[in-house]
Amino acid sequence: MAFAVAAPLTATGRGGRAACLARPSAFTPPSLAAAGARRASTLPRRATVATPPIAAMERTFIAVKPDGVQRGLVGAIIGRFEAKGYKLLALKALVPSKELASEHYEALSGPVVAMVWGGGDVVKAGRTMIGETSPTASAPGSIRGDYGVEVGRNVVHGSDAVETAEREIKLWFGDEGVMEWESSLNKWVYED
Repeated sequence: MAFAVAAPLTATGRGGRAACLARPSAFTPPSLAAAGARRASTLPRRATVATPPIAAMERTFIAVKPDGVQRGLVGAIIGRFEAKGYKLLALKALVPSKELASEHYEALSGPVVAMVWGGGDVVKAGRTMIGETSPTASAPGSIRGDYGVEVGRNVVHGSDAVETAEREIKLWFGDEGVMEWESSLNKWVYED
C-alpha cells in the first residue's frame, strides 16, 4: 500500500505569520500509529554489537609531564585519546613525592597529570599516538612529534607494555583509584 504525502495548506497564524497545515489526502492511513506499526514491522531489526567486557580490554598509564602541564597541553592530550575512542578510567593532578618520582620516573618532579585509559590495544596504540622518545624522531601527528622539542622535554609518558601499565597504575592509583564503567560509545568504536 502506498501513501501520498499530504499537500500543505498555508494559513495565517498568530501575528500574521504563515503556518503550514497538512491536508489529508485520499491515501492517508486511518491512524498514524497503525501506519507506524506497519512500517516498523517491515524494517530490519537493529543489530546489537557485543563489546568486550572491561576486564578483556587493556589499560594503560599515561602521564602528562611537568613540561606538558606548564605549557597547557593537558586538554590536547586528553582530546587525542578521547577522539581515538579510548575511555578515561582515572585522572589526577599532583606533584609527586620524591619517593614516587624516584620509584617510577625521575623526570616527573613537578606538576603531573596522571591518567589511566582503557580500550582495545590501548598500550600499543597509545605508544604510537605518543611517538618516539626523541621528538625529532617522532612522526608528525604524534603527540611528541607535534609538541615535543627535545628528549628532556618530550611532554608525555606512556606505558610500553601491558605488564608495565598495570605496575604503573597500581603505583600511581592503588587498588581503588580506577573506576570501571561502560561507555555508550563502545558500539561506535568496536565492531565486536
